[in-house]
Amino acid sequence: MGISALTPPTRAEDMVETVLEFPDNRLLIDLCGEYDRNLAQIEHQMGVHVLRRGNRLSVIGDKAAREQAAAILRSLYTKLEGGRSVAAGDIDGAIRMGRAADVLRPDGEQIEMFGATGVELRTRKKPIEPRTEAQKTYVANLFANELGFGIGPAGTGKTYLAVAVGVTMFISGAVEKIILSRPAVEAGERLGFLPGDMKEKVDPYMQPLYDALNDFLPAKQVQKLLEEKRIEIAPLAFMRGRTLSNAFVVLDEAQNATTMQMKMFLTRLGQGSRMVITGDRTQIDLPRGVPSGLQEAERILNGVKGVSFNYFTSKDVVRHPLVARIIEAYESDEAHGA
Repeated sequence: MGISALTPPTRAEDMVETVLEFPDNRLLIDLCGEYDRNLAQIEHQMGVHVLRRGNRLSVIGDKAAREQAAAILRSLYTKLEGGRSVAAGDIDGAIRMGRAADVLRPDGEQIEMFGATGVELRTRKKPIEPRTEAQKTYVANLFANELGFGIGPAGTGKTYLAVAVGVTMFISGAVEKIILSRPAVEAGERLGFLPGDMKEKVDPYMQPLYDALNDFLPAKQVQKLLEEKRIEIAPLAFMRGRTLSNAFVVLDEAQNATTMQMKMFLTRLGQGSRMVITGDRTQIDLPRGVPSGLQEAERILNGVKGVSFNYFTSKDVVRHPLVARIIEAYESDEAHGA
């Protein structure tokens, strides 16, 4: 049943409505979503009620939630006017960033954070937008600094956004190649017992990096660039002895690099390059007693000019909402056990 068929809630004194008018009925249909599912998502997450009457939407609820929901609807409509689409993830991201901003202009109107001035990464397949304030800051820092760290739990977009920035810089000609790497810690000494040549042995550990690339570039182009060595995906051990110039370099799962490996990798940075280190300090797979190179680098490099540290929490998880709740449950259990 569509939103327009729902009965409005009983209106208390503070439960008034804000009426929004949208001139393009075709875009309004896209804004509402199939069977008004986009409106239902905003209602559920923001505690408001949205009624559709012709080319108008009435937002009913308390003042703060109503104004924030209205600002999000306006900004999403602006996005549609710019020729972009609106999916469930975009709505979730707009709500998260709206709550993080939660600021008012001097005249009392809500600042619209998600219009045409938002951060957007252009790739060959689709535009990518940060969905939380932490992601927005992270992307800005990756463009502004030669070395950036993204530290936080799984599902917060650390690697995905880093690869998106790399592809954007590669397409624009700012760098000549993309180099993606991970420690193959899980394989360890067992690597030699796996079937196939070295590429076939290590590719399973590199798969998340292939997945990210294929989200941003056509598969044929990815294959061609890999053959030309303009994109490289290789284990951390393969970086030794190299100087990585005019490249966008990403080290993923850096919590599994040893201190010596991390120092080796960081000192590969050459002229005209950008480097991103991502990791999750709660998922260290190194042998007991072996310190994580990520934690050591964080301690040693904090405050060094040209290096940015970006931190994510469960609030930045952009996978299934249950992932955020799982992470929060583990964090709570660890806090009680400490």
